[in-house]
Amino acid sequence: MKRRKGRPSSNTYFTKDTENAIVKYNNTEDTGVKSKIYQEEIHYAFNRLVEAITHRFKFYHTQVDYLEQLHHEVETFLLSKIHLFDPSKGAKAYSYFGTIAKRYLIIQNTKNYKKKINTSPIDGVENDGGHSYSLDKTSNRSDQENFIDYFVEFCAENLEDMFPNQMDMRIADAILELFRRREQLDIISKKALYIYIREMVPDVNTPRITKIANRLKEVYKDNYNYFLEYGYVDFDY
Repeated sequence: MKRRKGRPSSNTYFTKDTENAIVKYNNTEDTGVKSKIYQEEIHYAFNRLVEAITHRFKFYHTQVDYLEQLHHEVETFLLSKIHLFDPSKGAKAYSYFGTIAKRYLIIQNTKNYKKKINTSPIDGVENDGGHSYSLDKTSNRSDQENFIDYFVEFCAENLEDMFPNQMDMRIADAILELFRRREQLDIISKKALYIYIREMVPDVNTPRITKIANRLKEVYKDNYNYFLEYGYVDFDY
């Protein structure tokens, strides 16, 4: 899993050409042309996106017999929302549709997971991690530690959108790197943390580090409060 500077907003299967095809699809009225564009330029990207998210976050609590059925279900849902994509608002297609897919899968996975818990004998229930942002109760680590891992992963995925400025993005990534190394770091002072960050991002000043740190703190606090209230996290920033 690539973590430095976050995952790219596109990849080998969901590229800028895919985004252009989506725009072309939305700007076309001819149903025949739409179908051709979708099948030849969008379908594969949507399918791979859903497949990657399903496996990356272990969305395996489903009512269907095969994951291929689940992928088709989510892809159909993405197609029903394709007309809402508007690049003029600054959205990137990969992040936009990835977020829609994750939220859909979180809702479905949570619902089906609760059904399994409610219909299974107590002795037969195994907690295997739940959906992507359910915290692992079988681990010896605390809920908060597991939450931090998901928080770091979410921010890494969305760094480019959260911090469009390259310097701000580098600072944010350096801060996330300290989160990743937290178990190897001794308890140190705030001053020492700033020194660590400056080693990764030379010539950055203290007020700018503080600004980015406070932004990440807001995202963390809002999503952690959501988790405490609902028991799972649908990350947002």
